[in-house]
This record gives sequence, structure tokens and C-alpha cells, in this order.
Amino acid sequence: MTPIDPAALDPSVWTATCLAQVERAVAELRRGGVVALLEGDKAALVLAAETVEQPALATLLTASAAGKKGEVRLVLTAERAQALQKRGLGPLPANAPDQDYRLLAVAGTLAAEAVRQLADPTVAAFDAQALGVTLASDISPAFCQGSIELTKAARLLPAAILVLVPRAGLDHWVDPAFRLEARDLSHWRRNAAANLRRVSSARVPLEGAEDAEIIAFRPHDGGKEHLAIVIGKLDTNQPVLTRLHSECFTGDLLGSLRCDCGEQLRGAISAIAQSKPNGTGSGVLLYLAQEGRGIGLVNKLRAYRLQDAGADTLDANLQLGFGADERLYQPAAEMLRQLGVGAVQLLTNNPDKVTGLVQCGINVTERVPHVFPSNDHNERYLSTKAIRFGHMF
Repeated sequence: MTPIDPAALDPSVWTATCLAQVERAVAELRRGGVVALLEGDKAALVLAAETVEQPALATLLTASAAGKKGEVRLVLTAERAQALQKRGLGPLPANAPDQDYRLLAVAGTLAAEAVRQLADPTVAAFDAQALGVTLASDISPAFCQGSIELTKAARLLPAAILVLVPRAGLDHWVDPAFRLEARDLSHWRRNAAANLRRVSSARVPLEGAEDAEIIAFRPHDGGKEHLAIVIGKLDTNQPVLTRLHSECFTGDLLGSLRCDCGEQLRGAISAIAQSKPNGTGSGVLLYLAQEGRGIGLVNKLRAYRLQDAGADTLDANLQLGFGADERLYQPAAEMLRQLGVGAVQLLTNNPDKVTGLVQCGINVTERVPHVFPSNDHNERYLSTKAIRFGHMF
């Protein structure tokens, strides 16, 4: 797990203008529009590979032809590039030991459909070698990493088309509302995750825990709220029994048998409520807006398709271009701090959750096992968790 840079969590380096610019750029990418990243006297036009359509791609090709080099680039994560190598594209070695992306030169005749094929492993089979892409290194890391960060923030596949243009001529291509400094993206997700404000709460009796209150926390970027389910009266002078639960629409709401999330959610609520002999236990369940280990619902459905084709849950994430686990622990730590909780007994099978909370300043005094029987549909999923993620069942 990557250590956390304290500077990334300093709210003083962020302004409402920075946040608004990122959010506008994210929305524009989701609708298939072009945004611009800035660095010195240079600019890069960015178009999300997942949402690319021929008219927008034609705009970028025109911008490329107007530039000095007249070239279009595709940036992918290292994970997605490695998956493409297995399909015949490559080799695609890194230009530096710690490079977490690959930059590809693409032909000006490349169609939007081919761009989507390179980004999305769930599309129809294709001949990767026939697309004629080659490795490149002529766009700065700030532009490459910034565009990946933007697509992840937009809950899209982490891949983007890039075209370099002079900053002085940017008015012809992108409205000022959709331009932002590439450096503003280096710690954006961590900063937004760590800055939450409490916006609402209400008593909500739950099955298995009638003495419960739900508290909503909203990130400063205006993104999706995280919820704290407080059960009983917390004694913050002692380690608080705590469960971190990432939202799972399919498991929590629909009762999907592909995972054990629904059982874990309801089981944790019951376990917290019954954590004292007289059934008056207390604790908190943090319901975090990080579906699919942080890749979002749509990408989780893509991962399911890849699993149906033979991949396990970890390899499916990698094929999509994501890390094995994209979740952040700053929201959970900040929610606990605002609840006055500094030490927890953590209800989990996942050692990364223990490490993640500790790195964010929360004292984990004990890991409490949280195990449920498998079924015919999730047995392989749970086995992968144990063998490849190190979950302790």
C-alpha cells in the first residue's frame, strides 16, 4: 500500500475554484466532451477513451494536425497495457521503473471504435496488433497521470486520448471552464476524500439494531455521500467496534449471490448490536461510497463479465486497467475522527483495512473476524479473496 503524503491532505492548498474546475472537467468527460490540462506554456486536450465518439475524435485529429507534431496519443494504465500485451499488442515496457502508465502513439486514421477496443476488455475480440499503435514518450508525466486521474474521478475506464497544443491557442479548442492545471490533480482524490463535512442525521431503527442513527458526510468536492451507522451509545474512551463496508448495490440491495456483501452488511449491524451479553452493544458501521473496491458500479459489472469469461475478481480489475483495490481509507478515518473515535476494534477479514486505517491515524487495537458461509455462486470469489488478497477467513 502506498504511504500517504501529508501534503496531499492539506486543505490549504485547495480552493473552491480548483474543486469546481475538476468537477466541471469530470462532468465534461462523462458526456464525451474535450477538456484541457495545462502545464507551463503547454496544453493537452483530453478525451476519455470510453466515451469517445467520432465527431469528438475528429476535433482532436484536427487539433493535432494544427500542432507542430500532428500526432495523437493514447494513455493507459500499466495494468491495462499488460492486459493488451497478452492480446498481442506490445511489448510495452515502461520508460521509467516507477511509471504507472503507458503512452501509445496512434494513427490519425484510428476510429473511435478502435479506441474503445483498446480501453475496454469487454468489447468484441479484435486484432490488437493490426491497430498499428506504438510506444511513445513525448508527453509529460503530469499530463499522462492527470488524464488517468480525471477518468478515474469520472468513474470511467482509466484511458484517454491526448493531443498537445500550444497554450496560447487554446481558445479555439476548449472553453475556459474546462481547463485546469495538471498539477492540481496529483493529490486530488486523496484530498477530496479527506475533507468531509457532516450534513444530516436521523434516528433510523434497523432490523437487528433498533437503536441506530444514520449520519451523512459529504466530501468537499460535492461527490457522493458516505454514511455512518451509529448503533447504541458510543463510548469513545474505549476502542469502538467498527466495520468499514464499501457500498454494493448488487449485494446489499438486490441480494446478489456473487458476493458476500449483503450478508456482511446485515451481519455486522447485528454483531455490533449484540456485542455485549445483554444485547445492548454499541459501535459504528461506515457505509462508504466506494462500489466495487473503488471502481464504481458500471466497471464492477464489466468485471463480472470478465469473471464469467474465466478471470478471477483480481485479474478482472487489472484487465479493466485498475489496481487490484482502488479504495481510499481517508474518508473512513475522517468520519471516525468527527465522531470522536480514535481507536477501534475492526470487524474485518481484510488486513489492508487495518493497515489503511492505521496509516490514516486511527489506532486499530484488534481485528475481529467477520466470516460467513460461501454458496455455489461466490465460492470462487471468496477463495480468490483468501489466496490473492490475503483475507483471513
